[in-house]
Amino acid sequence: MKIKTFLFTLMLFLLFFYSGIILISAMTLISNLESSKDRSLREHYFIASSYAKDLNALENRGLSIDNGVESLYRSYFNFYSKQKVILTISKENKQLYADLIEESYELPEIPKNIQTSERLVSIEKLADKEYIRVVGTLPAPYDSYTLAYYYNVSTVISSWNKMTVTLFFIGMLICGFLAVSLLFVLNRVFKPLQLISSTSKSIANGQYGKRIEVKGDDELAEMAQSFNHMAEEIQSQMQQLAIAAEQKQQFVDNLAHELRTPLTSIYGYAEYIQKIVRTEEDRIFATNYIMSECRRLQNIANRLLEMATLRTSVSERKKVEMSELIHDVEQSLSMKAKKKQIEISYEYHFNTLFCDADLMHILLVNLIDNALKACSSGGLITLNAYIENEHKVIVVQDNGKGMSKEHLNHITEAFYRVDSSRSRSAGGAGLGLTLCKQIAVNHEAELSFSSEIGKGTTAKLIFTS
Repeated sequence: MKIKTFLFTLMLFLLFFYSGIILISAMTLISNLESSKDRSLREHYFIASSYAKDLNALENRGLSIDNGVESLYRSYFNFYSKQKVILTISKENKQLYADLIEESYELPEIPKNIQTSERLVSIEKLADKEYIRVVGTLPAPYDSYTLAYYYNVSTVISSWNKMTVTLFFIGMLICGFLAVSLLFVLNRVFKPLQLISSTSKSIANGQYGKRIEVKGDDELAEMAQSFNHMAEEIQSQMQQLAIAAEQKQQFVDNLAHELRTPLTSIYGYAEYIQKIVRTEEDRIFATNYIMSECRRLQNIANRLLEMATLRTSVSERKKVEMSELIHDVEQSLSMKAKKKQIEISYEYHFNTLFCDADLMHILLVNLIDNALKACSSGGLITLNAYIENEHKVIVVQDNGKGMSKEHLNHITEAFYRVDSSRSRSAGGAGLGLTLCKQIAVNHEAELSFSSEIGKGTTAKLIFTS
């Protein structure tokens, strides 16, 4: 691309530059020749008039016209030959007096039937020299004689040739300088493009940290900055994709792990029922265990379906009375709390909440249910809803055993368990808090957790809109 641009630009410049030189040179030559023609016409008129006057004076002295023409011709010729001018006299299209001209001069024929006072101008070549010829008759009554005036313009043409050669030589120097300058400019212009090309190839090969060095503050530097910004965005996107891919792979691995245990148990107990002689009590026990594991699988499937639905749909939010929402949550968890001898207190300081009632019910039930699992007998769980910085906030807090920061950073990941043995015995699928996070995102809310080992955990839901 650079070579093509260089050649095209250079050829375009040469075309216009040398066209300009040729045009200027041609105009100069035409102007000089026109000046010489004007001079020749004036000279011819002056000589013709003087010749007629002198011829008339000689005729008055008694000299014949032919002798007077010859006598005057010799004197005029001798005078004007020193000025690089050739004069010839002809009569009735026949050269009369041209014998003083060198033999190498082959004079062209005089045009026939030249009218009185008519003068013809042309450029003729005599002995490798260029002349302007002016042909016209002498004034009456001597208009039978024709005077031809030859003015040497070889020096004019020679000077023009030298000037043209000089202009072309200077043009070559200018073109050479321009070619070097153009190559320098194109190198500077195309260098960032070459860097962008090489950097793009590096990025395409996975080197996402590759950047272009930015120098100066011109358009090229701005282009380099824009490219670097694009590369940073690509790197960020690729990192996010890598993280997402890793999370998806982890999700699949965890799902496979979660499914393996109940499926193994179901198969084992089914085989036990089929092949081994058993009592009715053993059959009921195995059947109950199979049903329990099936419920676990059903629970996992339902949660996954709920999460998939939340990602692909928009919740239908409306104003929900807090009293109704709290009442439904309390009904869902009261029996379980009473069984574990854990107290749950509810307090709210605003009357309505703009949300999807069913999804918000699921979120609050999951948060409190996780708190119930973390608390021992005699524990306390509080749900407090209030206004903070003009935003509605719901906080679920327990005084359970808490968790470390390492676990806290992963609790919303699918199938993640702080205590796998406790969660499995309690029948959890490890998807509750993942579902809560998805519901919060669906409501344009922020869900955060804080915890301290031995002091409990706090879940905080802030509605930003």
